Amino acid sequence: MFRSFEYAIDALPTLLIGAVTTLQLTAVSVIFGLVGGTLLGLARLSTFKPLQIASRIYIDFFRGTPLLVQIFMIYFGIPALVSGLGASFSFNRFFAAILALSLNSAAYLAEIVRAGIQSIELGQREASECLGLSPLQTMRYIIFPQAFRRMIPPLGNEFITLLKDTSLVAVIGYEELFRRGQLIVANNYRAFEIYITVALVYLVLNTVSSQVFILLERWMDPLHKSKQRKAATFADSME
Repeated sequence: MFRSFEYAIDALPTLLIGAVTTLQLTAVSVIFGLVGGTLLGLARLSTFKPLQIASRIYIDFFRGTPLLVQIFMIYFGIPALVSGLGASFSFNRFFAAILALSLNSAAYLAEIVRAGIQSIELGQREASECLGLSPLQTMRYIIFPQAFRRMIPPLGNEFITLLKDTSLVAVIGYEELFRRGQLIVANNYRAFEIYITVALVYLVLNTVSSQVFILLERWMDPLHKSKQRKAATFADSME
């Protein structure tokens, strides 16, 4: 029993390095995914039909096919296609992982952005027009800031989902948390001890991420800020 703990403790430094890599993959992919998802979400709301249809096809494809297939398609499929055209091309593992995760994440984030924007009352737009704001200014200063606050909970869910999905890039040999666990098991054959440690590291990462998004949601909540200001004003008046 104690020997099992020793295997887990010995593997922990290597797994923590993998955890840092996992966080890097997740953070970079979410940033690119959010940029792409915002553009796709706006395209879905566009009155220009070809743009709306194109964005819908993209979203349906990446949401309707497994991420694992997308990773293989990008890392193995694209170089094979390019080679068939007579050129030599190969993907860097990190770049391929980021590309696959970002493209997949963008499809889900696009629907979050679209739903967040549509949740803002039509009267907000009408009031902005009365104030002489352009559609771009209305979106930038009025609609999107309010929509973003409502998007935080589903954004948190997507971040956590993506953090777990990074384990899939182990199939192309990229050494994130899960892949490092596989390599350790290949050396010591202690599958249960190592994989339970990997699972616990994922659990800690997801729990911390969840709490960060809860704090962010509370910080951006205007009612919470109002209560804080009232509490601070009351405390000052009592002094």
